[in-house]
Amino acid sequence: MDRRSFLRTSTVGGAAAAAATLAAPAVAQGNITWRMVTTWPRMFPGLGVGAQRFADRVNAMSDGALTIEVYSAGELVPPLQSLDAVIDGTAEMSHGAAYYWQNKSRALAFFTGVPFGMTSRELSAWVRVMGGQQLWDEVYDQFGVQGFLSGDTGTQAGGWFREPLTGLADIQGLRFRTPGLGGQVWQKMGASVTNMAGGEIFQALQSGALDAAEFVGPWNDLALGFYQVASHYYTSSFNEPGLATEVTVDKAKYQALPANLQEIIKIAAQAEYDEMPSEFYANDPRALKTLVEEHGVMVHTAFPDEILQAAAVGAQEILAEILESDDELTRRVARSFVDSVKLLQTRTDNTDAGYISARQRFMDYSNL
Repeated sequence: MDRRSFLRTSTVGGAAAAAATLAAPAVAQGNITWRMVTTWPRMFPGLGVGAQRFADRVNAMSDGALTIEVYSAGELVPPLQSLDAVIDGTAEMSHGAAYYWQNKSRALAFFTGVPFGMTSRELSAWVRVMGGQQLWDEVYDQFGVQGFLSGDTGTQAGGWFREPLTGLADIQGLRFRTPGLGGQVWQKMGASVTNMAGGEIFQALQSGALDAAEFVGPWNDLALGFYQVASHYYTSSFNEPGLATEVTVDKAKYQALPANLQEIIKIAAQAEYDEMPSEFYANDPRALKTLVEEHGVMVHTAFPDEILQAAAVGAQEILAEILESDDELTRRVARSFVDSVKLLQTRTDNTDAGYISARQRFMDYSNL
């Protein structure tokens, strides 16, 4: 699928979408229809497909008792107003990323991706097993919504740049699209940081409004066509090491559902969180091969050490600041995250990292 194809589908049917805003959720013969707005273009690789697949799972598992109608970015509301649509009742559900809403609560960034933070496995362990979900529930209770992990891209790519980065001097004044706490780290290093929805990035790069951008990784970035504007690609991100997407739902309406439908939503989100990373792991290396061999993209596997060192200092400063936040709940979320990283990284560093290092050093699959 090329960039124009799926971006065109994200804007088709605007009149029908507008008409839908006038209708209340349908309840006929005991069946319920809910609207879910997303931050992604329709059927966008991985993310948009995952949102639709989540809805399809709910529809199938409930045997039609709960039908979720998916509205892609811009069809019902602007993409970065998806959570607001749930809060104000325009939609019953949204599909996005919690760090998009950190202006509402800085704590929400911890449930998406933190610079030099948790990998996917670590984040899942924290949220599912170590009390993260309960803290997330407290944060979202302030807005009347319930959040669930609903997707996982794995470690994201570092971004697209017109020229290679040799050090911090190259970042000064760089107009860079990157969200969340990672965006704040880049800002500390001298970049001029902005956030925008995925479907808007290419045009901003092409027009010169942006000098550089990061979104997800090779599979998505190939579809968005970033290689047409910037040819230097950094494939390992320090600011989004295990990015999670979310499904949010109006909590009062969720709790009013029969227990079986509540469980179906929860399990469908969990299933999608587990399936999506398999797609990214399978398709990212294929897409990267295409970017290099067909489009001449120059790949850099890591940022220069000077940038990584400054980024780590910036990330520590930001975390230290949040740990001293005036908001007690934000402090508790940050403390739980940091304490959990300290424990979880002992498993990652002592087991996973050792194995990866050994495979890199001693096993050569190219001979097989």
